[in-house]
Amino acid sequence: MRLWEAAEDDITFTEKDADRLLLPHNDALVISLNVLDFKIKRVLVDPGSSSNVIQWRGLEQSKLTESIILVTKFLTGFNLTSVTTRGEISLPTNTEGVTKTTLFGVVDGDMGYNVILGRPWIHEMKAIPSIYHQLLKFPMLQEVKPIRGDQPAAKEMNAVTISSRKGKNPTK
Repeated sequence: MRLWEAAEDDITFTEKDADRLLLPHNDALVISLNVLDFKIKRVLVDPGSSSNVIQWRGLEQSKLTESIILVTKFLTGFNLTSVTTRGEISLPTNTEGVTKTTLFGVVDGDMGYNVILGRPWIHEMKAIPSIYHQLLKFPMLQEVKPIRGDQPAAKEMNAVTISSRKGKNPTK
């Protein structure tokens, strides 16, 4: 099914979309996503990321590490620190009834989020994220489907990041 042929309406965001949010906020867009038969929480939707990324430990818990294709890539963040992937894995992702096979780079270590959905997934879904509205919308056959962000999870992740930085001298 080609998503872009389906919906005839434009995707728009209104102030009503921001109802029920704690405003003002500076939260990332964090959602839940079904990967295989598992509901994964703390999924960051990051339009600034050129890759989809999943943590090794989640695959290990799901006994999926044998499905990883050994490919080494270097992922570089905005601060120019690099992470080397342990490989790649293609997994079915499902959200709001749309299943897509998604290629993930597998990383070891703690990145805070269980999954990062970058531009490849966002473009494949033809999704439009609004960080301000804590909402992701994408076209379906007869409608535009919304995925609401988990603002409490985003706030929790922000608090963890801030608390992990406390006590560190930024000049060292």
